[in-house]
Order: sequence, then structure tokens, then C-alpha cells
Amino acid sequence: MNHDAAPAPTDPQALAEAVAAAMWARDHATQALGMRLEAIAPGRAVLSMPVRRDMVNGHAICHGGLIFTLADSAFAYACNSYNHNTVASACHIDFLAPAREGDVLEAEAVERSLAGRTGVYDITVRVRGGRTVALFRGKSYRLGGEVIAGLAHAAEAAQAADRPRP
Repeated sequence: MNHDAAPAPTDPQALAEAVAAAMWARDHATQALGMRLEAIAPGRAVLSMPVRRDMVNGHAICHGGLIFTLADSAFAYACNSYNHNTVASACHIDFLAPAREGDVLEAEAVERSLAGRTGVYDITVRVRGGRTVALFRGKSYRLGGEVIAGLAHAAEAAQAADRPRP
């Protein structure tokens, strides 16, 4: 056993945090838009994004595609928090109010259902401390593999080692 390696998280919150850190390190699109991961938990995530001048459309409001991208990123972190490679199979967004340059948007993703390979997540996008801008519902599909390869096996082995022996 390699004692220099970090132990595999056995706690669901620690696992969600480790997976989020691994995803964040490779998530160049989310980083390029100035998003920040504000909170992560099993089946939940909060991301924020400042609305910059280059995100405003011809109506002087935040482009809907960028609001969608923020919601989609929060969805991705929430549904991957169990360390199973998971992607969107469908999603829908309702735009309720505009966001403007200088606003900071927050997208809160909450798991509503998880059964087998599929899940349903609701994401609420708000102006920080204020009105709701959009409601997004995403349906997820779990692929094979892990976000952090080998972590689940290592976590299972660590849990088995902690069990009392007959």
C-alpha cells in the first residue's frame, strides 16, 4: 500500500469535494466565463458568474446562452458529485427576468431524483441576493467510469478495512 497517496474519501461530502476539485482543474469553459464554485455537496452545487460587458447582448441584458451555461455547469457539478461520469440527457430552461452587466448570478442545483443511471436536477439562477432570473431542469445519464478513476474502488476498500471482522 502506498502511504504517500492521499486517502480515498469515504465520507460523501469529502467525495463530492474531491470530485469537484478534479472537475474544476479540467473545466476550462467554466473558468473562462469567470464562474466560481461556491458550494458543493452530494447532489447539490452552487456556482456564481459575474455578468461582464462581453456577456451582454444587443438588448443590454445578459445573453440567455450564458445564463444557460451557468445553470448547466451547476447541474454538471451536482450530478457528478458521486464520482460517476454523468452527462446531460435533456434540459429545459425558462427565462424569467433579465440580468444586467455588473450583476453576479448564482445557480443553485438540487437533485430531485436519482434512480439507476438517471437523475433529475432543478437549477435556480438568481441575481445574488435578489430576483430569480431563470429556472432550469436537467435530466442526467450516468455513463460508465468515474470522474476520478479508481477512487470508488479505493473508498470501498477503505470502508471494508474499517468494518469489524467476525
